[in-house]
Amino acid sequence: MDAVVETTEREDGGIAVAESRPALPPAGAGKSRRPASRAPKTRALKRAAWLSTLAELMWLPQAACLAWGIGRIANGEGMAAILPLAAAVLALGLVKAVLERTGNRIAYREARSILSARRADAIKALAKRSPLDTTRAASGEAASILAEQSEHIVPYLARFQTARFKASVVPLAILAVVFPFSWIAGLVLLIAAPLIPIFMALIGWSAQSASEKHLSDMGTLNAFLLDRLRGLQTIRSFDAVEQVAKRLSYRAENLRKRTMAVLKIAFLTSAVLELFSALGVAMAAAYIGFHLLGQISFGAWGGKLTLSEGLFILLLAPAFFDPLRMLSSVWHDRAAGEAALLALDGLAEDGLVMTGGDRPVETPETAARPAGVTLADLSFVHQGSRDPVFEGFDLSVAPGEHVALLGPSGSGKSTLLALIAGLAEPRRGAITIDGVRLDHDTADRLRSRIAWIGQNPHLFAGSIASNIRLTRDGIGRDAIARALRLAALDGVAEAHGNAMIGENGAGLSGGEGLRLTLARAAASQNAGLILADEPTAHLDHQTAADITGALLALAHGRTLIVATHDPVLAGRMDRVIRIADDFRENTA
Repeated sequence: MDAVVETTEREDGGIAVAESRPALPPAGAGKSRRPASRAPKTRALKRAAWLSTLAELMWLPQAACLAWGIGRIANGEGMAAILPLAAAVLALGLVKAVLERTGNRIAYREARSILSARRADAIKALAKRSPLDTTRAASGEAASILAEQSEHIVPYLARFQTARFKASVVPLAILAVVFPFSWIAGLVLLIAAPLIPIFMALIGWSAQSASEKHLSDMGTLNAFLLDRLRGLQTIRSFDAVEQVAKRLSYRAENLRKRTMAVLKIAFLTSAVLELFSALGVAMAAAYIGFHLLGQISFGAWGGKLTLSEGLFILLLAPAFFDPLRMLSSVWHDRAAGEAALLALDGLAEDGLVMTGGDRPVETPETAARPAGVTLADLSFVHQGSRDPVFEGFDLSVAPGEHVALLGPSGSGKSTLLALIAGLAEPRRGAITIDGVRLDHDTADRLRSRIAWIGQNPHLFAGSIASNIRLTRDGIGRDAIARALRLAALDGVAEAHGNAMIGENGAGLSGGEGLRLTLARAAASQNAGLILADEPTAHLDHQTAADITGALLALAHGRTLIVATHDPVLAGRMDRVIRIADDFRENTA
């Protein structure tokens, strides 16, 4: 069965990118689970990690200066003896602050740059996806991933990557400094350290799974809300408000549970780290204390630690666990960031794409010239389907001819219009418009000469004039006035004056919204081919007759191809093409 296509005019004045009306499965449905997306590792991120790690290592000489300074004070030396050490601590602190700040800024900027690039790739891929692609993400889900979920990538790249590098370098450097003084203190730290990443890894698997489920539920809820908001009028008409409210409450409760599960795991990670780091520091402090008191005489390579050496080890013990503590605090960033990367990469996956779309063209507004259309040996199969919609389909429409595509639902009428507009690539065959074959090099130029009229056009919040112009600079007040008169919408526009209409045409009736779409097409002077998808569907007889009259007036001197179930509209065309139920035949 062909996808029923809704479209909105693009801001450049050509044919719009379409969106299918039926509820579609989420992106990736039916596919095997994608492998986890690997975090990008750029030179800037590596440089930021090194700068932050060097800043952390500044504590080693600072601790040495502090310990030896206290040792000199204990030995009765005066202030003059510790002033150089105090100056060194201050200087090292300034260097540490500069290195930390520089590393953080580089990491944040690079993370934002990577996120912007990933978003651009995803948006480009979404813009190229055909409205006939049943695997593309729903609008609400895609918006949630792009605007909300993808933001988790920044702390993941800027904080977690740096914290992981610190955790692999700083503890080893501290061990290398502590072992020459006391092998027992080094051994205590060495035994306590591996327990932390082991338990964090065990918890991390659950954290990533919980984050993926949380982000998935968030996207599903957004898609659900957007879909219900679009159909709010229908929901009220069928008195289904309470039923929808219950489903919304159920989904919101699921999201709350997912959120609490992620928070529980985050707190559990911190608790595990705090426990083992506290035990490690306490054991090292206990050994140093008893050793300095003379209760433990071994563990210092046959000698006895001095007060300065003992203080130096004690100052380094908490710093040994600091990188691991920091890694724990951003551990949930890893789970959320990898899940966000996976979701963003899913949007950027290749699917059924439109023809062209890479070369926006600026076509000057000229008088419309009727365009002929020729389909030769056309074949098309929907993704995931084995049955062809068309197989060896041939059709020729003369310039200026008005043609109706008549057939039952699912016979391929809307699909055929989408193929002519280049919104999907046929599996085989050729489409020629005005003597030019439709392909990736010519699609954008040809689409600028095509006007699309859908049965459920999208209307933006704003004035009627802005909805007709759609930022096209070549359309002035005179062109808008002519378009309004042709669509018989001038009276409505005069009644509204400067008043704004709401999103999706709030403030206009269904017929008036469709007339506004006709006015959009009429304002484009160079559109020589008009494609109309069910323009009179769901309208009463009088409104349908008015729309038919306005459509024929608009199509005067232009080529018109209409997909319709309406025999009255079809009867006013020059020719009727009947699309058979088996999707393979057409008869005039």
